[in-house]
Amino acid sequence: MTGNGTGDTEALREEIRRTRVELGETMELLAAKADVRARLRSSAGQARERMRGQAALTVARVRGQAAQKTDELRSQEYREALRRGPAPWAAVAAGALAAVVVLLIVRGRRR
Repeated sequence: MTGNGTGDTEALREEIRRTRVELGETMELLAAKADVRARLRSSAGQARERMRGQAALTVARVRGQAAQKTDELRSQEYREALRRGPAPWAAVAAGALAAVVVLLIVRGRRR
């Protein structure tokens, strides 16, 4: 403590200033807690964001599984086509050749 008392006065003023700042912050926190509508909006927004994130993860997982199944089916179809061999294509080619021959014969008879 100083002899003229100004040190105590300044210290008290500084303490009062700090107390006012702390009180103001406390009041803001209490006001935010008392604002139920804002808290509900905030909670709803957070829930909405969580749901969007979960939906995005689910969509990504399902798309990945679908792509994997599609690849498996394509490779299985390819293996089956290789196993069957060129017989179906040969039959199509033979049928097309027969159709051309028949058309040529019919056209030749008309002349």
